[in-house]
Amino acid sequence: MSQYMVEIMLPAVMSEEFTGKIPAQKKKINEMMEQGQLMSYALSDDYSKLWCVVRGESEFEVMSVISEFPLIDFMDPKISKLMFNNVVALRLPMFSLN
Repeated sequence: MSQYMVEIMLPAVMSEEFTGKIPAQKKKINEMMEQGQLMSYALSDDYSKLWCVVRGESEFEVMSVISEFPLIDFMDPKISKLMFNNVVALRLPMFSLN
């Protein structure tokens, strides 16, 4: 399974309809991360762009995944297949039984 970077442009002006869907968007993102469909999700400081790394077999499958976002009607996504995606994993210290 491949990973894809999805860069999403957001509207410059956020309508009431947009802001009303933010809680549903957050819930959906959390579900997708728990299911392993989304590897990361980030928002720019000025709220103009989102980036997420999505797992999928094809660009079509990735588009199908992000089409489930409650805010998809307000998004302009650009999808790029990644060769690799290095991330820092949470590393807990070794637990000693001594």
